[in-house]
Amino acid sequence: MNNTEIQTPVNVGVDVGKANLDIALHPSGQFHTIPNTEAHIRHFVKILQNYNVERIVVEASGRYEHALVQACDQAGLPIIVVNPISVRRYAQAIGVLAKTDRIDAQVIARYAATLKPEIKPIPDKTSQKIKDLLIRRSQLLEMSTMEKNRLQILPKYLHRSIKSLLRMLQSQIENVTRQIDQEVAKVDQWRTKMEIMTSVPGVGKVLAYTFLSELPELGSLNRKEIAALVGVAPINRDSGKLNGKRRIRGGRHRVRTVMFMAMLSSIQCNPVFKRFYERLKAQGKIPKVALIACMRKMIVVLNTMVKNQEPWRENKA
Repeated sequence: MNNTEIQTPVNVGVDVGKANLDIALHPSGQFHTIPNTEAHIRHFVKILQNYNVERIVVEASGRYEHALVQACDQAGLPIIVVNPISVRRYAQAIGVLAKTDRIDAQVIARYAATLKPEIKPIPDKTSQKIKDLLIRRSQLLEMSTMEKNRLQILPKYLHRSIKSLLRMLQSQIENVTRQIDQEVAKVDQWRTKMEIMTSVPGVGKVLAYTFLSELPELGSLNRKEIAALVGVAPINRDSGKLNGKRRIRGGRHRVRTVMFMAMLSSIQCNPVFKRFYERLKAQGKIPKVALIACMRKMIVVLNTMVKNQEPWRENKA
């Protein structure tokens, strides 16, 4: 490695597999394959620290990228986890249709150098743990719902088995919920945010926990930015004389899903959102569109509350 290589800005693309990491450096064209183990990752991270690294880009790949992400973050290297769909569309746009581990890594490196995806803070261990616990809680709830549905349609001689499993699942859900409470209680800043968010009628613990782990930007952006980040801001689809129908796109899918379920409750128990929802329906909006508009109003209100460190006040919403 010469001085020119050290000083030249480098973008790194990593194609993640269960067993190996395929790593491409742009623009030098260097390529490496290493085992996806903590020891080999630590060694390679030390090598990367000798370069002028602009970005290290890795696709989200079912948690197999976590060891690399944590190692790079701890070493102070700018690593970004991107949606694989974005990279694939970029590959199609530049005419790369072939797909091998080496080609994928090179495409990711070019994607990093060309599109320069935004470098965002990597969630700390507590945030990641809460995120994992929330995902597990959702999985348990989904399994519980499936068993409850089976209880309605399967013969009675199977009910004992189903009810036994339902009791076990409920116990697991309660256990995971307690773990989430304990993790949040460890962080003073999070406890304050929790108190502020849950002061809003219709915002329960699960939604507040989801915001803490999946939307750390809450309170630091303006109203348009936070709505766009969640994915509840309508996107224009106009061309020439055509005025297309505005739709929501992108954003944080998991946050939006939990918010949608929470809003079904909020329009029943929160007078502000109930009035807003009914007014939109009276104007001819279909229920789903009205619900999305209520979600946008909720995230804007919560963003302002967290920013100003103020609890819910109905007259200010």
